[in-house]
Amino acid sequence: MSVIGVDLGGTKISAAQFNSEGEILQKETAKLEGRKGSEVGFLIQEVINKFFTQAGTNKIDAIGICVPGIYYSRTGRVWAPNIPGWENYPLLDEIKSTLIGKNIVVNIDSDRACYILGETWKGAAKGCKDAIFLAVGTGIGAGIMIDGKILRGSHDIAGAIGWLALDKPFRKEYKACGCFEYHASGEGIAKVTKKYLQREKNYSGILKKIPVEKITARNVFESYKTNDPISVRVINEAIEYWGMTAANLVSLFNPEKIIFGGGVFGPAVQLIDKIILEAKKWAQPISINHVVISASSLGSDAGLYGAGFLAMENITSKGQNNVQ
Repeated sequence: MSVIGVDLGGTKISAAQFNSEGEILQKETAKLEGRKGSEVGFLIQEVINKFFTQAGTNKIDAIGICVPGIYYSRTGRVWAPNIPGWENYPLLDEIKSTLIGKNIVVNIDSDRACYILGETWKGAAKGCKDAIFLAVGTGIGAGIMIDGKILRGSHDIAGAIGWLALDKPFRKEYKACGCFEYHASGEGIAKVTKKYLQREKNYSGILKKIPVEKITARNVFESYKTNDPISVRVINEAIEYWGMTAANLVSLFNPEKIIFGGGVFGPAVQLIDKIILEAKKWAQPISINHVVISASSLGSDAGLYGAGFLAMENITSKGQNNVQ
């Protein structure tokens, strides 16, 4: 018995065949290279078909797909803002149409849901029933597991935590991405840094050597290590936002673990202890002493393992997405 997990990102597809123990048997990657709409759907089908060709005696029983946006479980459609033409894309129907006669279970879920599924299956939250994955990359999202089940909300949008209100008054910049994401995502860190650089006319630090429009979060983290004053200011503000958010999650959900992951964690792993100290200022005092806050142990493969688990957990049920 084996399954295929597919992790669709904004720039590439990662896919793996897992055995029943959750071990990767083989892995494939493919770059999107500017593809859009049905071109991306076709690329996913190509990657999946490679595994059927190479599987040999390892029968493939199910497929799980992690998508970078919202998966609407009632319709099987996907909204993925970083993929042109995926505003309401019929991914489930498209994948099922290529698997007729194979008796394969197909299940799709959002990246944030898959991140926490992966971490509770094979990562830093292994065995937990109440855990949260805080994904901090270009944007910010949260995969929330309560009593062993993913919290989805009435329209499958739960976990859009980038819109968490953590400051006042409301600013027009928050409308597009939310307050939390504006200040503490990878893109947000770069934007805030650029604003400070434009204001500080007497600044002569390391970031001065980089054209303002080209500054990235990675540049800010690198200069933070040298105690660059603007980088220290920006990162310390981000620590406050990450800590406040962790505190709010602890107070609301009383989780066993909160896992920080995504591209920013990464370089921000070194800041976990400071985030914990900040969280302790704000959180419910009993809950905060019961939670473990740590970095992802699966890194960039969290979504891939989550997709594998998504496939694995539905083999026995042969649920509504089964292809006959």
